[in-house]
Amino acid sequence: MTESKKVRRPYNSSRRKAQARATRLRVVEAAGRLFAAYGYSGATVEAIAQEAEVAPETIYAAFGSKRAILARLIDISVGGNDEPITLLERPGPQAALQETDPLRQLHLFAQDISAILERVAPIFEIMRMAAKTEPEIADLLHNLLEERLHNMQKFARSLSGHGPLRDGLTEPGAAETLWTLTSPEIFRLLVADRGWSREQYSRWLADALVRLLLP
Repeated sequence: MTESKKVRRPYNSSRRKAQARATRLRVVEAAGRLFAAYGYSGATVEAIAQEAEVAPETIYAAFGSKRAILARLIDISVGGNDEPITLLERPGPQAALQETDPLRQLHLFAQDISAILERVAPIFEIMRMAAKTEPEIADLLHNLLEERLHNMQKFARSLSGHGPLRDGLTEPGAAETLWTLTSPEIFRLLVADRGWSREQYSRWLADALVRLLLP
């Protein structure tokens, strides 16, 4: 066969992409361990690289900065895995949004958000500390809080679309109530400081939201 007649095989990059994804996940998991142990400022990129068994250059090529690693750690903790799916498109939030009975809707919401908070609350505590001295982390925290409120506004809109809210309560007021009672700070107070289980928090949250939001 002449050179001109040779069939060129298309380059298959799926394996390379899977390896790169696994490396990024290993870096994020290593960073999570070091952030928990030493705080954001105490966990250097070099230490994260050593923990993840990669070169620092690999981390900079994959993420660009330590802030980006923390942001990715938050995303994975919120979603429960590294699949490229937004929070509201995931099964738990979708089940709560699509439920048409308001009482059942709040119980589903409480169950799902409790599992999310169990993963995320410790990281938010790290961010709160870092935000005091790191302007870029303060910006990241602000954006995350705004995004969380935006998600609560969507849920409040869904809730009010399935039945009336408590007399005198507006959708924005309902969203702020949801945002407050599902804050990582309240979760940590009850679970870490008071020793509640996640199930106890979930039952308390559902009961509180029913009393505060529904007629």
